[in-house]
Amino acid sequence: MIEIIRGARDRVPRRWWVRARVGAKILTIVLVGLVGGWLGLLLGSTTTTPIGPADVNLSLNVNGQGDTVLHVPPLGTLSLDTHTGPISLDVTIDEINPEAAQSLLNEPSYFTTLADRIADDAVAGIVQLLARGFAVATLGAGLAGLIVFRDWRRAGIAAGTALGTLIATGGLAAATFNPASISEPRFSGLLAGAPSLIGSAEDIVDRFDHYSQQLARLVGNVSQLYQVAADLPVYQAEEDTIRVLHVSDIHLNPAAWDVIASLVEQFQIDVVVDSGDLTDHGSEPEDQFADGISDIPVPYIWVRGNHDSANTQEAVAEQDNAIVLDDDTAEVAGLTFYGAGDPRFTPDQQTRNSLPDNAELLALGRQQAVRIAAADPPVDVAIAHDPAQGVGYSGHVPLVLAGHGHNRWTEMLPTGTFLFVQGSTGGAGLRGLDSETGDPTPYQASVLYFDAETRRLQAWDDITLGGYGLNSAQIERHLETDPDRAITPEPVPTPSPSPSPSASEPSPSPSGSAAAEADTENTDPADEPAGAATGE
Repeated sequence: MIEIIRGARDRVPRRWWVRARVGAKILTIVLVGLVGGWLGLLLGSTTTTPIGPADVNLSLNVNGQGDTVLHVPPLGTLSLDTHTGPISLDVTIDEINPEAAQSLLNEPSYFTTLADRIADDAVAGIVQLLARGFAVATLGAGLAGLIVFRDWRRAGIAAGTALGTLIATGGLAAATFNPASISEPRFSGLLAGAPSLIGSAEDIVDRFDHYSQQLARLVGNVSQLYQVAADLPVYQAEEDTIRVLHVSDIHLNPAAWDVIASLVEQFQIDVVVDSGDLTDHGSEPEDQFADGISDIPVPYIWVRGNHDSANTQEAVAEQDNAIVLDDDTAEVAGLTFYGAGDPRFTPDQQTRNSLPDNAELLALGRQQAVRIAAADPPVDVAIAHDPAQGVGYSGHVPLVLAGHGHNRWTEMLPTGTFLFVQGSTGGAGLRGLDSETGDPTPYQASVLYFDAETRRLQAWDDITLGGYGLNSAQIERHLETDPDRAITPEPVPTPSPSPSPSASEPSPSPSGSAAAEADTENTDPADEPAGAATGE
């Protein structure tokens, strides 16, 4: 009897241990199946399919958010909460089919069926993606099971686990699909302005047919933007080409940070140069606006504008990636930059009447040019806020960048120095809504391409985006006709002989060339763009 009792006692823990081992094996198979399925999705659940005039990449992403994300480089992203589940759908526009885009632009009738074509193409592409995703996830889970267990039966269980999980996930997504999510999109990048282009969310839901037409038009605009490369003059950038993004006069417009970040990513920018007027009044509450600089993933060179205070300059200097130049030089991304802040602070009412005029700014620039000429290594790019001050650097540096006037223009000075004046990358801030022409001030920026060996400007792209409420984008390609030209300092004027005592007439005034150079805000651009492509 005692032996029977002892045997029963021994069998109880053994049965528990057996069950635990069986449960652990099953759990291990399930985990291997899930991990293998996830790796299969990660590596193979992608397909490229034509949707409308675009070649679109579709992919499944396990991120636990259950949304649909549309990537439109360089404009940004649009996210929709379309379903519930751990898998999201990523949609990326890879390129525009030139023939389809041309049909879209040349045949107005194409627009009437575009929305239906896009819907049909999208459904076909998603079905193809799901079939591919199910296949690669199941295969990945089976291979993982075979590698781990070296047993076909357990590998089959792992594959079945992944397939069953995907079917359950797909059923959950279908059951929770929310077509009304289009009324609550989340925008980032340049698409942050999309609501002003297509109307409010409520209007989209109430007038879906009208929205379809607007969507077709928006696709047409993107088509035009992507065709820019085919229409611009040829410039083949090398792998070591230095790319500089020139911005200016942001004037507290937070949308400018999205514009800059998007351009930095799309054009693979090495360094951003900001020629001043980050703020409007240079006040302490405005200092925190400079924090947006830290979100730009490349060095950010800045000079003080006439609307920026000393406190503004300190706030910019506190950003980890910021380089503040104030009558000094810095070598960044293979180029040597000189920069000097604007001596004026126009928001100060007490000093407004005693501020330097254009002639005095020119004289200041010529004084600073002495230090530019003595710099070692030589200065490649000089930066000033006001072009009147920048003209003073003429003959001592190949390129001068400036801003101030909220209007982009360029001029080749007689010395060989190229003066490049940027418009407003912030659409002139709030003042841009009250322009004399009745149209909002556009967002303007330029991508400058430098040869890494000669450190000379080779070409540049002028980018113009429509201001508040305008749906337009334009890129102009310019080629430097003589990048290796000589830079010759201006000759020092020789004093004229003293008049004889009998000549009592006053000596003539100096040549008006200096004044003409100083009055740069009214100078028209010297060169027409070499090529342009526009999307209205």
